[in-house]
Amino acid sequence: MNEWQRSTDTGNSNECVEARFGNDGSVEVRESDDPDIVIRTTPRKWAKFLLGAKRGEFDHLGDFSD
Repeated sequence: MNEWQRSTDTGNSNECVEARFGNDGSVEVRESDDPDIVIRTTPRKWAKFLLGAKRGEFDHLGDFSD
């Protein structure tokens, strides 16, 4: 199993989203402060989600004024 990865912008915070590749090739996503709940998706769907995030399609869902 691969190690969980998180953004370097989180520093030492335990309130962040982590992701890794599962043994079956899936992408697994969890919140670091509630690690027992894991969402699994395909690499293709994950790539499409990341592309949308990079394009700003989800900016309306959070406050990014920091």
